[in-house]
Amino acid sequence: MTRRLLELYDYLVLYLGLFWLGIQCLGWTLVAVILYPLLPERWGRPLGRWVIMAAFRMYLASLSLSRRCHFDLSALDALRDEPPLIIAPNHPCLLDAVMVISRLPNVACVLKANLMNNIFLGAGARLARYIRSEPVRNMVHLAVDDFKYGSHLLLFPEGTRTTHDPVNPLKGSIGLIAHQAQVPVQTVLIETDTHYLSKGWTLFRKPAMPITYRVRLGRRFDPPQNTQQFMTELHEYFANELVVDSAFHPPGTL
Repeated sequence: MTRRLLELYDYLVLYLGLFWLGIQCLGWTLVAVILYPLLPERWGRPLGRWVIMAAFRMYLASLSLSRRCHFDLSALDALRDEPPLIIAPNHPCLLDAVMVISRLPNVACVLKANLMNNIFLGAGARLARYIRSEPVRNMVHLAVDDFKYGSHLLLFPEGTRTTHDPVNPLKGSIGLIAHQAQVPVQTVLIETDTHYLSKGWTLFRKPAMPITYRVRLGRRFDPPQNTQQFMTELHEYFANELVVDSAFHPPGTL
C-alpha cells in the first residue's frame, strides 16, 4: 500500500509540476504577445530573459520541495557576473536548458524553429530575443551581435540530446561563433542518475525516483583561432570527461 501511495505521489510531483510550468509559460505568453510590439528591444530583452529565469527557477524549486527531485546547480552562480561567453553543456535531457537558464539572468538561447513558434514558449522567446537555430548563417550573425549586450549564449554543441555515449558528434557552429565573436567557451557538465526525458523518452513515462541532477563547470576554452582544431579539442574534452555512461550515475551516488 505504501509503495502504491509513493508511486502515486511521484506521478503527482512530475505531472503537476509540468502542468505548473505550462501554466506559467502560457500566462507569460499572453503578456509577452502584448509587450513584444510595445517595448523597445533594449527593455524587452532583459525583461524577457529575467522572467524566463524566474519561471524556470520556480518550477525547479517546486520539484525540489517534493523531496523526490534534487538539483545541485550552485556551480552556475559563478557565471552570473562573467563577461560575454558561450555556455556549452552536454545534453542528456530536456531539462538541461531549464536548469542552466534558471540560474542566469542574461542568457540568449539558441532554439529550434518549432520551439520559437510554440504556443507555450514562442512569444516569451521572441521577447527575450532568443535565436532561431536556422538558417545557420543568420543564427551565427545574431549570436555574435547579441554579445554586445554583455550577455551569455547558451548553445548545446551536440545540437540535440545525447544518443551516442559519451557524446554525440558536435556541430561546428559553436566554433564559428566563438571565433567570429572572439569570446571564450565555458563547458558545463550535467550529470544525472536518470534517463528521464532523454532522447526517445515519452513525456508521460515516469522514471524511478528520487532523481538527481548535478551541474559542474568544466574547462573554459579561449576564443579559437583555428575552428577545426577547436572542435576536435572540444569533442575530445567532452569524450574524456563524460566517459561511457559517466553522465548517468547509479541512484544515490550524487
